Formats: sequence, C-alpha cells, structure tokens
Amino acid sequence: MSEDLSRNIDLLFEPLVVGSVTLANRIVVPPMVSNRALSSDAAVRWYGRLAAEGPGLVIVEATRIHRFQEDYTAEAIRPVVEAIHSRGAKAAIQLFPIPLGESWAPSDLSRERIDDLVRQFAHATSVCIAAGFDGVEPHGAHGYLVNQFFSPKANAREDGYGGSVENRCRFSLEVARACREAAGDALLLYRHTPVESESYGIEDSFVLTDRLVEIGVDVLDISPGGFRRPGELSAPFKERYARTPIITVWRMEVVTRAVEAIRERRADLIAVGRGMLVDASWPRKVRERQLDEIEQCEECSVGCFDRLWAGELVGCVKWPDGYHV
Repeated sequence: MSEDLSRNIDLLFEPLVVGSVTLANRIVVPPMVSNRALSSDAAVRWYGRLAAEGPGLVIVEATRIHRFQEDYTAEAIRPVVEAIHSRGAKAAIQLFPIPLGESWAPSDLSRERIDDLVRQFAHATSVCIAAGFDGVEPHGAHGYLVNQFFSPKANAREDGYGGSVENRCRFSLEVARACREAAGDALLLYRHTPVESESYGIEDSFVLTDRLVEIGVDVLDISPGGFRRPGELSAPFKERYARTPIITVWRMEVVTRAVEAIRERRADLIAVGRGMLVDASWPRKVRERQLDEIEQCEECSVGCFDRLWAGELVGCVKWPDGYHV
C-alpha cells in the first residue's frame, strides 16, 4: 500500500453531521434485498452482521410499504433497528411502493391510487420512526415505479403527472413531502438515478433534486454514482448542493475508488454493497490498513443476484457456512 493511500484512508473515517444525526464515518451499507423478513430473527442476524465492524450507516433493504399496514408494526421490526444500533451504526430504511409479484406502470394508476400510495409512504415512515430508525429513504431510482413517473420514456400520462419535467417530478415530490412530514426530526434520504439513456439527463434531474432539497431531503443517494471514475455521476450533485450530503455507489469496495470519490469531493458518503456481502469486516480491515486481507467480490452473482431473483436467501458463494446467517 502506498503512503499516499494509507494517509487518505483516514478520509473515509471522518464523522459527518447530518441534521440531528452524527455518522461515525463515511461508509454506508446500501439497501440490498436479502429475502429475510424484517420481522424475523434471520433479519436481526443479517443486519447485525452488516453493522458489526464499523459502517457509519446501514440502509435496510427496499421494503414494500403495504407491509406496514399489515405485519410490519414498530414492535415487530424494532429488533432489526436495535441490532444495528447496538453495533454502533445508524439505521435508515428504504421504502418501496409495489407489492411482491406485481408490476405497475404510471399509466396504470388512478389519481385516487396515487393519493393512496402517498398516504402509505407517510404511514410507513411513521411506523419506521416509531421503531427507532434514524431515517427513511423512498426508492426513486433504477427504473422502478417512482423513477418511471420521472422518466419521459416510461411515463405516458397526459395529466398533471406526465408530460413536462415539472409534472413528471410531481409524484416524487408528493412522496418526499409526505415522508418529510411523517419523519419529524429524523433523516429523509432519497435515492435517484441521475441519467437514463435516451430519456433524461443531469439537467432534468436537477429540476427534481432542487425541489427535493427545498422540501427538506437531508441526503441524496445517487445510484449509480459512476462507472469509469468513482463518483463521476454523483459529482455534479455534490458541486450543486454543498450543504446536502451525497451518497455515491458502484465498486466502492475497491478502496482506491472509495478514497478518490471522497478526496475529490465527488461525494460525502460511499456505499459498499456486494463488498460487504462477501466480507462484512471491510470497514475494520480498511481502517486497520489490512487491505490484503479483504475477501474480494468476484462479481459472479451466483450467491447474491441469482439467489435474489430466485426468492432464496441472499449471501455469497465464498461464505464457508453457506447462506444461513
């Protein structure tokens, strides 16, 4: 390891004050669906493992908002929050609008259904804050429903929710505003995909993110955050919003990439996903400069993505004990 890299690793471990919350460092475990019900002991073990060795923030996986009107009460999911907090990390949760096995497009939804979804986001937020979460994150990225409303390629509506970029922002802003009110003093994050091929670019995204910041979004989670240069797609948002922390993601388990993204001020926080699946000791090993001891993700997708889409417990083929954490 070079002397320069060793010195700059400390940038990853500087604390960050966000609203009323202080993150111990700049490392985020991003929301990764594990196929473990949040009310289960398996989820408590899973999130305890991910929080145990030093990330500043753990964002619990995309969770379907209708569950908070059914079995996900504050009491039922509180053990997951406590598992994260007891290991020194802060806890947020990502909220997702569509029930398992269903597929909706913007044109499928009546105005009444849109209003109902907004209310469900608010209710889910209230339950999560009552359970002890430090923040919530509506999922507005990756071509899913909320992002589809923003995309001119996916949104064929001809009413106030489609057409102009201002109209295409409307559903996102209604969701964010409802979550902001329900969250109180807790954090509000928002995950957004900054560009969509042949559909929208950074300037359209700025129309949305300007309004999100005005509403009171505390953290912008930009995903993907960059491919060639680490944080290249999150950098325009960091430059535009000096006071709003930005999360970037994409191969941040490569320590040189993580350091570069923070050092060059392309982001404030780095999200380490599959790298934390294969080796949950990543934060400790980086802090202790034990980079050669980090178990490397081979990007085979066999234990994570393949099992995710099959509805099986997510894990990693490199685990000696299989997938039963």
